[in-house]
Amino acid sequence: MRDISTSVDPLFLSFQLALAGRYSIDREIGRGGMGVVYLAREVHLDRPVAIKLLPPDRSVDPDLRTRFLREARLAAKLSHPNIIPIHAVDETGDFVYFVMAYVDGETLAHRVRTRGPLPSSEGSRVLREVAWALAYAHSQGVVHRDVKPDNILLESATGRVLVADFGIAAAAGDAGADVGVSGTPEFMSPEQALGGQIDARSDLYGLGATAFFALSGRLPFEGRSATEILAKHVTEPAPPLASLGISVPRKLAALVDRCLAKEPQHRPTDAQALAEQLGVALEQRKEVPVALRAFVKRSARLDGGGTLVGLASVLGGSIAMSAYFGGRIGFSTLLFGATALPFTYLVVSARNLMRHGFGHSDLAAAFKSVATESREELAVGTERERSHLERWLPRVAKTGFALVGVSIVIQLLLPSIWRLVPRLWNLTSFVMFFSGIAATSALVGHLMLTQRRRDVDTDFWAKVWLGRIGKSAFKVARKLVGKHAFTAANTHRATELSLGTAAEQLYESLPKETQRELADLPPTLKRLQDDAQALRRHYEALQEALADAGDAASSERYADVRDARDEMHAKLGETVTALETIRLNLLRLHAGSGTVEGLTTHLGLAADVSEEVERLIASHKEVDEIMRFPREIAPTPV
Repeated sequence: MRDISTSVDPLFLSFQLALAGRYSIDREIGRGGMGVVYLAREVHLDRPVAIKLLPPDRSVDPDLRTRFLREARLAAKLSHPNIIPIHAVDETGDFVYFVMAYVDGETLAHRVRTRGPLPSSEGSRVLREVAWALAYAHSQGVVHRDVKPDNILLESATGRVLVADFGIAAAAGDAGADVGVSGTPEFMSPEQALGGQIDARSDLYGLGATAFFALSGRLPFEGRSATEILAKHVTEPAPPLASLGISVPRKLAALVDRCLAKEPQHRPTDAQALAEQLGVALEQRKEVPVALRAFVKRSARLDGGGTLVGLASVLGGSIAMSAYFGGRIGFSTLLFGATALPFTYLVVSARNLMRHGFGHSDLAAAFKSVATESREELAVGTERERSHLERWLPRVAKTGFALVGVSIVIQLLLPSIWRLVPRLWNLTSFVMFFSGIAATSALVGHLMLTQRRRDVDTDFWAKVWLGRIGKSAFKVARKLVGKHAFTAANTHRATELSLGTAAEQLYESLPKETQRELADLPPTLKRLQDDAQALRRHYEALQEALADAGDAASSERYADVRDARDEMHAKLGETVTALETIRLNLLRLHAGSGTVEGLTTHLGLAADVSEEVERLIASHKEVDEIMRFPREIAPTPV
């Protein structure tokens, strides 16, 4: 049904009369400095389209009219999944317009203004798809010149991102209010604001300003007039995205800041490189299932009320045992309770997690995800430099505990001294007591200050669960669970972990005799999984290092790093293929079409692949040193 107010608009009436028989206009759906957009139907193909009409007061200028038609026809040649296709560019009488596909959705600007900033993962995806569109257009010699949230559409049905108006805004003379340059002031690059030479890197600045708005809900620069805003783009540095107190991954914030660099050469090399770097940021933000998040944040920790009650019970029981049976029995009770009770809790927690279909191999990614979220949250409002107190407290704690240790050694190992120096016992006792209090207080203070910067609890429990204690707890829990665990979704798992888990389940369902014949299979699976994880960590570290290097990444200096990254990527594929082959052979064995001998042969080939992985990682230690990988992302020994 047509909008009555639209149907009586003189421009609508005259434009519809000019298009009669070709397009049937339904209603106006947008209006701006560049013209009016109508929703219409193409008569012969009976499909919905959007028609953008150049403002009549501009179409009377012959030079502007010619330029608009030329740019629109150039943009119509672009064919990309993330670019809105232009079906036709035409002029009818005094009207100059182009017809494009109608997208049922909303603009990025409308999405942010009505529902707030985009979450980091969704923002990374949207920006990457826009970067893909820009990369393609730039490869065809087309620069957008007006990248902004209003020109980015989000399709409702699929979530697909589409970019509109390539090169057309500038061709239409779309200027920011009273300024004599083309574009939108809030998203305009400094060189564009100055009327200088514009290239693809100008679009990256516009995308950076768009990303700033999409992730924070704010503009990088604001002012009372277009001239004031443009002056800020030219003279003032954009505020770092991380300084706004929002939870945005460090890598993503750094990319946005680079796009907003004043000098074009300081921005990403091109849109394709930016898309790849956004892909890295997006891949690192995999969603962790609720059961795993709940385990990491609550069930994996001995910090509940039940723990306090249990430890108090153990302490009371040990005192009672000491009173009735002597100190040794009491101490043994305390030692047993202090170890058996926590381990039992860990086993119960592991069993409950396994009943949801998750195993020990899922914990590393879950702890890493929660730790990353915590770092981002703690980074908000935290000073970057450590205070003098934070630097000195660890030294005080170490010195205090060292004095306690020396005092204990003197009292235990040198009893003959007491006869020569009677007051030495009192002196060492005094030193031990006060040193212990000072060291403990310093340690507690250090942990409290550190907790403001780093999630100490998560780091500690990650070490517990990913170490021998956690593995032992899951080993015991596996026997308790038996076959009662149900299968969980594998979307959060790396491919190698999903394949390894599936192969383990197939192996455990084989007859005992067959399992004995394939005794080498479980350790081989574990080794391949570890190999793949090590390769993946190494590959991601190299990829991040190249992304941080920016334009220098393509130089000869980084040739070895690029070669190492490609080698790791190729070897990762071979390792995953070896896991896949073992799984398929197990399936054939279950179906009766495979043999134990055939599977044994593939296990031997898998062992060869694992040895090649070890050699590859060892051969690239020099590259690790060159890139100075941080410990948390450096590849671990296989």
